[in-house]
Amino acid sequence: MSIFKKIFGSGHDASNDAGESEYNPFQDLHSQLPVDEQFTHNFKKNGGKFLYCENVAELNEQFENILEENDWFESEAMCLEPRLFKMLEENNIKYQNVVNPKFLFASCENLIAEDGSILFSSNQIKQNKPNQLPDNIVLVATTSQIILSKSDGLREIKKRYTTDYPTNITSIKYFEKVKEEDFLHYGSSPKNLYLLLLEDL
Repeated sequence: MSIFKKIFGSGHDASNDAGESEYNPFQDLHSQLPVDEQFTHNFKKNGGKFLYCENVAELNEQFENILEENDWFESEAMCLEPRLFKMLEENNIKYQNVVNPKFLFASCENLIAEDGSILFSSNQIKQNKPNQLPDNIVLVATTSQIILSKSDGLREIKKRYTTDYPTNITSIKYFEKVKEEDFLHYGSSPKNLYLLLLEDL
C-alpha cells in the first residue's frame, strides 16, 4: 500500500499498528465492485446526498425538491456555467452580481469512484479555491462521468480539451463536518453537497 494512499486516499483509520497486516479482504472485495457502485458507496460514506435521475424531467423535479427542502426559491446562487442558467431562471434564482449565494450550482469534470470525490476545474469554479465556494453545492452530473481514479480523471480532461486546457483542477471529498478533526481532514473545506446524477448510458 502506498504512503500516499495511507495519508490521502483511504477512508479507513490510518493509525493501524505497524505490525498489523495490510491485507484487508473487505477492501479487495470492495474494489471488485463496478465503478458506479464504488462511487455511490464512497460518496455516501463521505456524507454526500445522492439523487438518481432517469431523465431530464426527473432532474428538474429533484432540483425543485432540493430548493424547497432548503427554502432556496427566489434566493441567490453562484453559477459560472451558462448552460445551467436556465434551470436557475425557471426557479427565480438570481445568479448575476450575487452578494450572498446560498449554494453553488455546477457540473463537474468527473466523479471519482475510488474515494467518492468530485473533480472540478476552472470550467465550473473559475479560479475559486474550495474554501471560497458556498458551503452548499448542488451538482449536476451524468453516469458516464464516473471513473475509477483521479489519474483517470486527468487523462479524461486531456482528451476532452485538446486546445483550451482548463486550470484550477481540484477535487472535493468531504461533504459533512466531522465531529473530531483528524489529520486526514486538516485543511479540507467540508461542503453540504447534493448530487443530481442523470442516467446517460
